[in-house]
Amino acid sequence: MAGALRARDIMSAGVQCVGAHESLLQAARMMRDLKVGCLPICGDNNKLTGVITDRDIVIRCCAEGIDPATVQAGSLDGPLHWIDAAADASEVLATMERHQIKRLPVIDVDGGHRLVGMITEANLAKNLSDEQIAEFAGRVYATTAG
Repeated sequence: MAGALRARDIMSAGVQCVGAHESLLQAARMMRDLKVGCLPICGDNNKLTGVITDRDIVIRCCAEGIDPATVQAGSLDGPLHWIDAAADASEVLATMERHQIKRLPVIDVDGGHRLVGMITEANLAKNLSDEQIAEFAGRVYATTAG
């Protein structure tokens, strides 16, 4: 039953961070090698400081004519949204819908505030009902048309 699911049940574990001081070129290579479109950004203390997507790199760096080897990953991060690993599935959906995001880092608040996973649309599709997925898609994609 989806109502009993927690963020830790939905997420993909074993997420790798790109260092805030690593280049966007390194971040892009990590995405390629890991076959992902998004990476958490971790600071010197190994704590989550942001999230960067392949689209961020293309739109905010490459399309502007900037060499991705010369830009630090941490310089492109935006607003940081995350969810506690103990949060239930409805809170996960509400957070993603409210902030119009398709990927959500999962933090173990009780375990030292560590990054423990990432929730993506694929995770939602595997774990939630068709009705919940349709509602999510309607709310996240409805206002992005243009």
